[in-house]
Amino acid sequence: MYNILIVHCYHGEYPIRTTSRDWLLSFERYSGHRCFYLNLAFSGIPWYVSKIKWDLIIFPHLFTSERWGRINFRSLIKKAQPLKKIDAVKILFNQDEFFYTNVLSDFINEFDIGFVFTCARESEWRKIYPTVDFKKVRFQTILTGYLEEDTIEKIRVLSGSVPDRIYDVGYRASRALPSWGRHGALKTLVAEKFQNAITPEDQLKINISLRREDTFLGDDWYKFLLQCKYTLGVEGGSSILDADGTLMKKTEEYSKNYPEATFEEIESACFPGADGALNLFALSPRHLEACATKTCQILIEGQYNGILIPGIHYIELKKDFSNLDTVIRLIKEDKNRQEIIDRAFRDIVESGKYTYRSFVTFVLETTLGNVQYSEPSKNDVSMKFYIRYNQVSESMKWMVVPFEACFMNKIFPQLPKSLVNVLKRIKEYYC
Repeated sequence: MYNILIVHCYHGEYPIRTTSRDWLLSFERYSGHRCFYLNLAFSGIPWYVSKIKWDLIIFPHLFTSERWGRINFRSLIKKAQPLKKIDAVKILFNQDEFFYTNVLSDFINEFDIGFVFTCARESEWRKIYPTVDFKKVRFQTILTGYLEEDTIEKIRVLSGSVPDRIYDVGYRASRALPSWGRHGALKTLVAEKFQNAITPEDQLKINISLRREDTFLGDDWYKFLLQCKYTLGVEGGSSILDADGTLMKKTEEYSKNYPEATFEEIESACFPGADGALNLFALSPRHLEACATKTCQILIEGQYNGILIPGIHYIELKKDFSNLDTVIRLIKEDKNRQEIIDRAFRDIVESGKYTYRSFVTFVLETTLGNVQYSEPSKNDVSMKFYIRYNQVSESMKWMVVPFEACFMNKIFPQLPKSLVNVLKRIKEYYC
């Protein structure tokens, strides 16, 4: 049996997003090995870590996502330093690989990461990770998320308790930052185009919103999809590489000074010629969830990791929206929806190819295929104690998350800046 350590940094948002929770728990649920979790948001490396012979150390995207707050990420790397000395296979999972990516390369090199699981296709790897030695580090493209078996069953149960398909078209998205490029802007643009194109004469009931307060979390998101005949979508990702975060900083400053500026004006002033340098486009969990709820997808043309095929699993909408009238007509006629959702459900959901069980199996076979199990502990009582200690300490951290989230999101913004800086230094020192 392998000893697996999952090192993450979750804080600031409660309740935890279903996709994040399912990802974190997937190894415990499906690996069949001993899994320990460390949330470094509220502590450093505990004493018992050095007592265990580790086979695999996993740094998930809930670790690397801390680079969005660059000071926090430097503090996190400092906490993780003791893990550098551990002789184990170390693997890294990355997402949002269009922003502040230089530190990812530095982390891979410093911590002797052996495998990187990325959302980027192979053509983009060396653009994103220019200083990594590809002879030493193996890269593998994976999805940003997968289907949880319990979620599939939950959706089946929910389908019998919510109003059936009361909306013709439903969609939720948040506005992307200009520094994410034209591709990032598509998820906002598709909503605006549909809202402007559908008229009262079409007699279509739509529920489309870009407002943060209209976001659905957890089961409410599945309930919403179950109430929609069609939903909109676009590949996740970005068409701009902002390796050191300077483009984001420029656009934030420019937008603050010129709040009415158009995307074209911001592009010209902040990142002329940079858009299109990166092709970081990927299927997202939302696409899989729509397949599970049997909601027909209308997706901006793209590759979707070669998994979703236009005309087979979804209705394609051109990037220039040249066929928007045709798509609206198909929605009104509603003739092919059942055939499309049945195929998508069969190929994506029932096939079992895109579940967390399959994901965990793939990761373990890729990274530990030739690694022998750790020798059984000479003192099984000690291992049982370490396991229990880890469970209790990590459970206590999860109890802190809702209070920390409330403080950070509601109280923290109201405090004087001087006090905020003091509290940040205290947190970095003690945590």
